[in-house]
Amino acid sequence: MVTGAAPYGLIDDGVLAIEDGAIAFCGPLAELPTHMTHWPSQDAEGALITPALVDCHTHIVFGGNRAREFEMRLEGATYEAIARAGGGIVSTVTATRAASEEELLASALPRVDTLLAEGVTTLEIKSGYGLDIDSELKMLRVARRIGKERPVTVRTSYLGAHAVPAEYKGNPDRYLDDVCLPALSRAHKEGLVDAVDGFCEGIAFSTDQIARVFEAAKALGLPVKLHAEQLSNLGGAALAARYGALSSDHLEHLDEAGVKAMAEAGTVAVLLPGAFYTLRETQSPPVELFRKHGVAMAISTDCNPGTSPLTSLLLTINMACTLFRLTPEEALAGATRNAAKALGLADRGMLKAGYRADIAVWNATHPAELAYRIGFNPLKERIWGGA
Repeated sequence: MVTGAAPYGLIDDGVLAIEDGAIAFCGPLAELPTHMTHWPSQDAEGALITPALVDCHTHIVFGGNRAREFEMRLEGATYEAIARAGGGIVSTVTATRAASEEELLASALPRVDTLLAEGVTTLEIKSGYGLDIDSELKMLRVARRIGKERPVTVRTSYLGAHAVPAEYKGNPDRYLDDVCLPALSRAHKEGLVDAVDGFCEGIAFSTDQIARVFEAAKALGLPVKLHAEQLSNLGGAALAARYGALSSDHLEHLDEAGVKAMAEAGTVAVLLPGAFYTLRETQSPPVELFRKHGVAMAISTDCNPGTSPLTSLLLTINMACTLFRLTPEEALAGATRNAAKALGLADRGMLKAGYRADIAVWNATHPAELAYRIGFNPLKERIWGGA
């Protein structure tokens, strides 16, 4: 997956050498350094070896589920009717607040395990379903515990600016003052947060309100990212770019000015086909503009209980190709190299000397097979930090 090489950076008859949890060499067998030729070795028997997968945008910690709402929508109920019945994000907030840390951990681990079984070794987890100080911190603590309970690198994103809870309805600025910003300060003090996220949309927070959150993040030395331009174009991606955001995510309604701003800032576009599919959206993100202006494209499951109950990054790779018309090479880069960039991680996502030995070995002969198959897992072996 090194850029500028052959398609995919693919090496035939290759060898990968690992030392102390890092890649020591990757290249043709004929070029293996002499001092490595006698190292203990394993024959991959013709398997395909790629960087391990990175799921860079998930809400995988939450209480309850929204299967009944899914059913109600198919029976003809409107979103308004579902909300009146206590559904929507309100139901997830209620369930998340009521759940203990142990209960949230127990419900999240099977979802995490499904991703790991497909070759994921790095996972981003957001808060944002607590929407009060204690519950937001509880979610972040569970995310940190997942990184200790399972062989996976977890990066946390504080998403207090996800929605305005019922008790602050109509008063988002007061919610920011009373809950969101104080919780961010506490989360940072407790070492629970790696980045700060927000949702810039008419149903969530304005650009001015998100700027307040980003200023607080900047004061704490934390990088930012943003859910932007999913349902409308409020200029969120351009705002995020001004703050040097790691990524802007969703982006279906982004215009060329926003794309240019992202390109200048080096902000990654994270595309989320699971939400597009679940919501039956019709406007795709501006993939051609991203290509034109050289904006790196990542993809992710967006695993969440309401709009993307998806726990397969392999299926996400296929959906990115079929729904958004990414090439298989772009989609694989989006789940490896560019997904790592979206998390600010410069030590993974490619098979390159000096990088972490996060590696996936597949029962496949060509990388396009990973995008081609639907509902099939060809993982043969998963290596995390050389183990």
